[in-house]
Amino acid sequence: MSYYAGNEFSLNDLLGEGNPRYFYALTRSDPDGTLYFYKADQLTSTGTLTLNNPGAGPNNFENFEYGVDFFDGRNAVTHARPYPNLAFDQYRWDNKNCFYYIETNTGELIVRINQTYTYSPSQIISST
Repeated sequence: MSYYAGNEFSLNDLLGEGNPRYFYALTRSDPDGTLYFYKADQLTSTGTLTLNNPGAGPNNFENFEYGVDFFDGRNAVTHARPYPNLAFDQYRWDNKNCFYYIETNTGELIVRINQTYTYSPSQIISST
């Protein structure tokens, strides 16, 4: 299919039919357990994604596939990381624009689906 200047492109044209637009990832720091959240919109993000941090090859996660979710970044019993170089404990793909945040009164992790949430500057470490 050819496109010319002036044509309007749909999400399906840019990403392919049925492919997710948003990438979400969670990780926590080992020393204090601080939770970190990463969100990338494939149609607007200009940043890069580091999947494996530098380290020995056998510690890398090699099964990253576009559109395939991953929830096994910590052992259920010991909480050890099966892939020590993997930057995220969990990640998922979605077509919905989700906004995750911690509810300050209860400490619960909340998700808003297609409803914006304005993060305070203290909650944002970096944005792309």
